[in-house]
Amino acid sequence: MTLDDALDQLRTHAEPGRAQGMADYHKVPRDYLGVPNPAINDLTADWRRTLTVEERVALADALWRTNIFEARLAAAKLLTQARITPDDAIWALITSWLPDLDSWAIADHAMMAGQKRLMADLSRMDEVEIWTRFESHWIRRAAMVVTLPLAKLNNLKPTEAAARERALGWAAGYVQDTEWFIQKSVAWWLRDLSKHDPVRVRAFMAENGRHMKPFARKEAEKLL
Repeated sequence: MTLDDALDQLRTHAEPGRAQGMADYHKVPRDYLGVPNPAINDLTADWRRTLTVEERVALADALWRTNIFEARLAAAKLLTQARITPDDAIWALITSWLPDLDSWAIADHAMMAGQKRLMADLSRMDEVEIWTRFESHWIRRAAMVVTLPLAKLNNLKPTEAAARERALGWAAGYVQDTEWFIQKSVAWWLRDLSKHDPVRVRAFMAENGRHMKPFARKEAEKLL
């Protein structure tokens, strides 16, 4: 499948008037086609079934480079799959997108693809830790989003438990960051963890909660 084929298929699902509404909502200057998310899900599911891993990486790379909103979502969805072997090229492509992250929707989709690859190989936590030191808050935020599956586990293996604590260490370093998206990412992580390990969340909040913004504290403790 060529890039033009993929874009043509996306455009056939565009809804009249939707593109302008999306542009107004996301407030990031780029092209919007007006394609609803379920349609992108269906298209990329079909593409995943028919393309090899190498073809998917090539198409995802091409889609991302267009800077079209729905094309970037489709690029991420093409690579979102739990079991892919080999996956080094996929991880490399996902991490190459980090400097381009500029909106929560695209960043979240990219990191959902990253979550699968990180959980498949937790040694990648070493690379993710580097993200926590970037100036861009989108890249720093990505470190919390990509590790979010660790907050949702029960009966952790030792490697998973160590990775969870490592991510919580990053969260503790983020609590004094005044950027809203960073505060939100920590609160989101802790809220999800509270469903599985409320004792650990209470301990985190006792030590770090005073540094968090009120909205973030409320979100983190919402389910306790």
